[in-house]
Amino acid sequence: MAKSIKKKGPSPLISILIVALLVSAIYSIWNPSSKTPSEKVNINQFVADVESGEVIEVKVEDTRITYTLSNETEKYTYKERGQTVNEVLEGTPEVRVKQLEIEVVDTSGKDVWLNIGLAIVPFMLIIGFLYFMMRGAAGANNQAMSFGKSGARLHDKEKGKTSFKDVAGVAEAKEELEEVVDFLKHPSKYRAMGAKIPRGAMLIGAPGTGKTLLARAVAGEANVPFFTISGSEFVEMFVGVGASRVRDTFKKAKRNAPCIIFIDEIDAVGRKRGAGLGGGHDEREQTLNQILTEMDGFENETSVIVMAATNRPDVLDPALLRPGRFDRRIVVDKPSMQGREEILEVHARNKPMAKNVDLKLVAGRTPGFTGADLENLLNEAAIRAAKYGQKEITANDISEAIEKVSLGPERKSHIMSDEEKKLTAYHEMGHAVVGHALAGCNPVQKVTIIPRGMALGVTWYTPEKDEYSLSKEKFQHRMAAALGGYAAEEIIYGQVSTGPASDLQKVTQMARDMVTRYGMSKIGPISLGDQNDEVFLGKDFGHVKNYSEEQAALIDKEVKHFVESAHKLAKDTLKKHDKTFKRLSKALLKKESIDRKEFLELFEGKKLKKKSA
Repeated sequence: MAKSIKKKGPSPLISILIVALLVSAIYSIWNPSSKTPSEKVNINQFVADVESGEVIEVKVEDTRITYTLSNETEKYTYKERGQTVNEVLEGTPEVRVKQLEIEVVDTSGKDVWLNIGLAIVPFMLIIGFLYFMMRGAAGANNQAMSFGKSGARLHDKEKGKTSFKDVAGVAEAKEELEEVVDFLKHPSKYRAMGAKIPRGAMLIGAPGTGKTLLARAVAGEANVPFFTISGSEFVEMFVGVGASRVRDTFKKAKRNAPCIIFIDEIDAVGRKRGAGLGGGHDEREQTLNQILTEMDGFENETSVIVMAATNRPDVLDPALLRPGRFDRRIVVDKPSMQGREEILEVHARNKPMAKNVDLKLVAGRTPGFTGADLENLLNEAAIRAAKYGQKEITANDISEAIEKVSLGPERKSHIMSDEEKKLTAYHEMGHAVVGHALAGCNPVQKVTIIPRGMALGVTWYTPEKDEYSLSKEKFQHRMAAALGGYAAEEIIYGQVSTGPASDLQKVTQMARDMVTRYGMSKIGPISLGDQNDEVFLGKDFGHVKNYSEEQAALIDKEVKHFVESAHKLAKDTLKKHDKTFKRLSKALLKKESIDRKEFLELFEGKKLKKKSA
């Protein structure tokens, strides 16, 4: 049966305003002052015009006298109320008065209607204002009543369906979730074995690793409703709203079981209780308590699985992670080289790739990239190809996109002086030469003095393979490479600029980690300081210092020792390769950018081949 469509007429407020405008229009029509003659004169001028015999017609409306001259010019003036025209023209020759055609207009009826209109208009405006206020209050009341409603969005199973084929680079996570999918498809076989229903699955991983995509893939594979909501959507300033939204979300899910509830960024509401400065009982904690209650209240027959995602598992309340709530904790790590290749293949499906594009090579050049980073990389390459009117994405487009994503866009508008360019060339080549000469460093991919991002120049290292741990020697070598620019400025200029500021910060942190976290110093195998900074109180305020002042002085001494050793190693390495360092610096100053192949040729003493125009 077709639903009848109700046509909405104008609101009462608009109707009132329309009536008021009509009254004003009627008033303007009836009001004598609405028809304004061309000239206003005083009463004496009117008398003078009558005495001159030029006035042929006079019209009197209350206090207004409108008269017409023989040349058809119209003028007007005003008399006192109750005064007649004859009284105004007293002293004027009688012959002049008798020749006038005087018309007296009765305005008593108009005055009545005018007074009524003037009385009604304010009254109607007051009624309209009160109606508007009452309607606003009613709307606010309705909005307040809807605060407790869930904002969970139900994704259409048929529209934009996601499967495990759309997810790559996270083989272990997919394997774990396949059990969840199988349970949603065949719950009876698990119940027959006495297996309990998995209540929840926590996806843990860095931003962009594909946690949300995995959750959607689970729903798509199981072909069940998928409710998604962000953790921040539960938290409101009004007491009890968050808990009410949790109840409503789980109520909807139970009605649509079997289904999946996905809470993204659950750390917004699931942080440890009692950690705030204002006490432990706040709206966020009430919301968390309601989530725990709802998960405990699932009946064994209810096929509702709660999935959540976070990149801060360290701040979550332990009650969330105990068995019976989030039974599965699935780590979604950054993809390996093989995983990156698989992800690139997925995102390259709908893009025209040139034959010279080797996705395996691209995967090797993008260590540390997440799935979101790789998707953005290919998108940037596609944008560049379209910009230049190409029909395919070439290897050069992808190479430029990698540099743009990794190093930032080129700032060609930033003009450096010759002295700044020279200083930057020595600085960056100092990094490159030390990094290339020491075995513990990654290969030099590119050296440039073209400003990129916030840096005046960049030395770009890329690992040959994925690294999961570092030795003490590698730490020392990479610290030396980071101080290569500092040492280069010392050797060439006898002083340093502000350029190495970020390098010093990086090296100091590496040295401190070696001492306090990895036990690589003379202090020995001991962890010093609480590495889990309290997010509610701030890093400085909430940091736990579990060592004495004497130990702190010893830590500072060891940190200084590591930094000074790295500085000496960098300086000695540059002096050892002094001629090569200066020759490469001059070549960089001339070319502005040197890639890996050119760098190796120059380091070996070869001359660069001139590129054909």
